[in-house]
Amino acid sequence: MSWLILILAGVLEIVWAVGLKNTDGFTRLWPSVGTGAALIASIALLGLAVRDLPVGTAYAVWTGIGAAGTVICGIMFAGEPATLMRLGCVGLILAGVMGLKLSH
Repeated sequence: MSWLILILAGVLEIVWAVGLKNTDGFTRLWPSVGTGAALIASIALLGLAVRDLPVGTAYAVWTGIGAAGTVICGIMFAGEPATLMRLGCVGLILAGVMGLKLSH
């Protein structure tokens, strides 16, 4: 169950990271509220996950999901470039996340 909680925390990290763009520097109320709520929920779920998982592994997986997911969302929805180098680096992040999961 802790791994599912951690994955949900990582997905919410993607939500708040992508949401930052829509807050316009936290000058727009509702995007700021949604981004803040996703941030708080993400960290709270991470806190729950580390009760049963090693903190180093959980944190690395959480940030890896967030980093890779945010790059992918930027490519898919914000017109960011999908260069071979960027995609390869995302692949390396995901490989690291999978390696940490398998080594636990």
